[in-house]
Amino acid sequence: MAATPIAVITGASSGIGAATARQLAAAGYRVVLTARRKDRIETLAAELTEAGHQATAYALDVTDRTAVDEFATAFRSLAVLVNNAGGALGADPVATGDPADWRQMYETNVIGTLNVTQALLPALTASGDGTVVILSSTAGLSTYEGGGGYVAAKHGEHVLAETLRLEIVGTPVRVIEVAPGMVKTEEFATTRFRGDTEKAAKVYAGVEAPLSADDVADTITWAVTRPSHVNIDLLVVRPRAQASNSKVHRTP
Repeated sequence: MAATPIAVITGASSGIGAATARQLAAAGYRVVLTARRKDRIETLAAELTEAGHQATAYALDVTDRTAVDEFATAFRSLAVLVNNAGGALGADPVATGDPADWRQMYETNVIGTLNVTQALLPALTASGDGTVVILSSTAGLSTYEGGGGYVAAKHGEHVLAETLRLEIVGTPVRVIEVAPGMVKTEEFATTRFRGDTEKAAKVYAGVEAPLSADDVADTITWAVTRPSHVNIDLLVVRPRAQASNSKVHRTP
């Protein structure tokens, strides 16, 4: 009997990461949940286990390369890596943006993705049929005012995905990039505005149906479960109300 394929999901403590863990578990993967908040991923792992799925929680900061390398020693073979850990801080213009915020966003979104991908690529290759998913953003494809630091980080993540795909072509590993537009989750905008729920709410004001975490997770799961020879290089997903990063239909 073939072993259950393993999928590692970073940033699995909430939002898109948690939703992706649920959907990949339902698709038949043994999911390994990683995030800094150990209590949250342990709760999710217990939920999935109770539902009859295979799930393990592992507390991990993707920016800590030593910890990432230690984590990677647990895997000789790996089917899927979903690089979801990331996030945004602030919405200041370039002229007054805090360099510390820019640095933190780059470290989490780009270096974190690099750390985990480098550490787990041997196991993904050894599986004979591995998939790297990089969750970027439409911010990685075009700019918008007030988003300079996040946009720069997501552009870096997009370039990482494109370059990796070129460099490992001919190996049994696919590189899939999923770039969501406006997604309403319980934490993304609130974290960006440092707990200011009023500012966070304005991001989605008047938008009838922004994407949900489940919408994006469904997209990721669909891309991952295509036949092995099919690579979804870049999948951009937005709500119908959003035509671009800066043009969104809002009702009064």
